[in-house]
Amino acid sequence: MKTVYKITALLVMGLTYANAQNKSTASSNEKTYAEISVKNDGRWENRKYIGGTYKNVNKLKVAKEHTDHSFDIRYEGPGWESNKIAYRLYLDWRNAIDIFGKKTEAITLPQVGQDNSPSYHEMQDWGCDILNSGKGIGIGSINRYLNGEKLHFHEVDSTFASVENQAKHSAVKVNYYGWKTASDKIDFTSDLIITPDQRYTKHTFQASKEIKGICTGIVKQKNTELLKKESQNKKWAYIATYGVQSLIPDQLGMAVFYEISTIENIEDTPLDYLLVFRPTAKPTSFYFLAAWEQEKDGIKNKEEFIKYLDEKLAVLNKKNKI
Repeated sequence: MKTVYKITALLVMGLTYANAQNKSTASSNEKTYAEISVKNDGRWENRKYIGGTYKNVNKLKVAKEHTDHSFDIRYEGPGWESNKIAYRLYLDWRNAIDIFGKKTEAITLPQVGQDNSPSYHEMQDWGCDILNSGKGIGIGSINRYLNGEKLHFHEVDSTFASVENQAKHSAVKVNYYGWKTASDKIDFTSDLIITPDQRYTKHTFQASKEIKGICTGIVKQKNTELLKKESQNKKWAYIATYGVQSLIPDQLGMAVFYEISTIENIEDTPLDYLLVFRPTAKPTSFYFLAAWEQEKDGIKNKEEFIKYLDEKLAVLNKKNKI
């Protein structure tokens, strides 16, 4: 995607960012899109941002005051979408990934969460927020699981985020500097890429040093079951859930595909199904996806969902990528 940005150096509300066009210009033939939108010209009061106007940016340094529900970042973090599904990352201590279900194949994120627009928690023509992450991991995001406890991103020296739109993909990159958990302090990078006509996001992460417990997974919901399968060559596998687990409520499937050699163990915790990675300082990639029954030509039942997952697993088994 060729989006033209007016780049201006600004120092506003503790954020250093390049100011992009306030009005997103995703054209009708584009199939992926990523954005991040932040307010300026307002003020901070007790970690809430009051007033101001949202402007799209292509990169930012997150304000020290920012936390959950600070209202300085539109829908609380970067968002990315294909013509099938949309996701957003809570750019705060939760670091969870949420899902926007889409009833259309058009680009929708530019209209989501704007001031004076309908709440994205309510069904609209384009769709709505369909996942309740709560204190869980959401889908495909990163936390740390150590000694039976899930450790979030409560202590980080600084966080930087950027978005990129290209002809064949859209991407979000987040750099966390000085992430402290237990007795460890590391830098950490997440790269998230989505491609046309696909539901999945490829998530590649890298830690600055080897530590135990880096994890991803799927938040637990009622009325679902855990699905698991390994590829024929025992190289790739998936965990997934399916059932009436959307906020509507209606049928929603979620899955994470992982390379078996990268995983130390799988944890069934009260809040999440977690994949705990082996300690490494090398880049590690996995895939996650959601499939909502109200998508255009969407997957309607568990049997269709499993068939879809098995087809993706077979591709990974053969090509080592989807």
